[in-house]
Amino acid sequence: MYRRSFLASTAAVAAAAQSPGPRKIAAIITEYRPNSHADVIVGKYLEGFNQDGQPPYPRNKIVSMFTEQAPKTDMSRGMARKYNVPLYRTVYEALTLGTGRLAVDGVLLIGEHGDYPMNDKEQKLYPRFEMFLKITDVFRQSGRAVPVFNDKHLSWSWVQAKRMVEISRELKFPMLAGSSVPVAWRIPAIDAPYGAEQTHAVAVSYSGLDIYGFHVLECLQCLTERRKGGETGVRSVQCFERDGCWSFMEQNGWVKRLFEKAVTHSKTRKAGEAKQLVKNPAVFVVEYNDGLKAAAFLMTGLVEDFTAAVDVKGQAEPVSMLMHLQPGRPHHHFGCLVKQIETLFSTGKAPYPVERTMLTSGILDFGLESRIQGYKKLDTPELAQVRYQAANASHFCAKGWGADGKRID
Repeated sequence: MYRRSFLASTAAVAAAAQSPGPRKIAAIITEYRPNSHADVIVGKYLEGFNQDGQPPYPRNKIVSMFTEQAPKTDMSRGMARKYNVPLYRTVYEALTLGTGRLAVDGVLLIGEHGDYPMNDKEQKLYPRFEMFLKITDVFRQSGRAVPVFNDKHLSWSWVQAKRMVEISRELKFPMLAGSSVPVAWRIPAIDAPYGAEQTHAVAVSYSGLDIYGFHVLECLQCLTERRKGGETGVRSVQCFERDGCWSFMEQNGWVKRLFEKAVTHSKTRKAGEAKQLVKNPAVFVVEYNDGLKAAAFLMTGLVEDFTAAVDVKGQAEPVSMLMHLQPGRPHHHFGCLVKQIETLFSTGKAPYPVERTMLTSGILDFGLESRIQGYKKLDTPELAQVRYQAANASHFCAKGWGADGKRID
């Protein structure tokens, strides 16, 4: 009976995607303050894509919110009152709207920001997994499930990230995850050629190993997953910092060449020698099952944006671009992400595979493990089992914002 009820719920998700009218969305949030991820995602549902109270708006509607923490700068209470959105005390109530059964058509899980502890690997222990379990408990109790979007990495833990995807498959609901970087405005507006053989890839960014390590690895993964044969899994991960990072670059000609090509697209590159500008360089080195070698750099002091370059077999020049993030409100790149979230909620289908985020979450977790094990190269048989095929379609924004900061597409 239990299995039949969930098979019926899968059919219900598909049927709902064909029905007219906006979907009812619950927002499950760790912290909602100015310029937090909740502000620039939920805010676009409440205030419009430009967050100015003017069209265009997402089609679907936030009908409930739960926030786990409320700092002095909390916005959730004021926004809930202003837009007449009930703010519930528990995840359960936010999903059931007080009815005792699932009463929404989709869930936004935004487990980013807030006062949470760090572990010995310097990972911030956001409770995305725990919140996800509370959400899926409501699905189980109600005998039906709805689409879920999970902001940024699935979990700080590879084991938890993998389990989240397993549960989505078990309960047969579509799931989308990840950050705004892969879907941001690209300059030039190009993608890695679909189905072409890749040999090497480099991505370059800045900031902390955990908080932006995921972003730069996802910048890398959204390009490499398009290679011939699709994603084949990762056989090893290694981290280097400081002198080890510079030595890795100097000892591998492809790394230095692709690094230099990538940063030609940067709009924030500082003048001067990288070694003089960057005090604590870091790199995650990734070896894939099919032989592709890749490196994701964090170069605080040199750049403050995201660039990448990929060697494609048969092409003289690497495919390279900037993934451009708007530095202030309304944070256009999050509008690009909301457009993909809207596809999930409106069609009942994820526009790109959740396995991308699962694998990236795992690479980061093992990369940080390599760091605390003295920068040891770690074999990753768990990640070697991850295989998936991305669609040919690209999902990035091909246009950006005008002089007024508002989107122009």
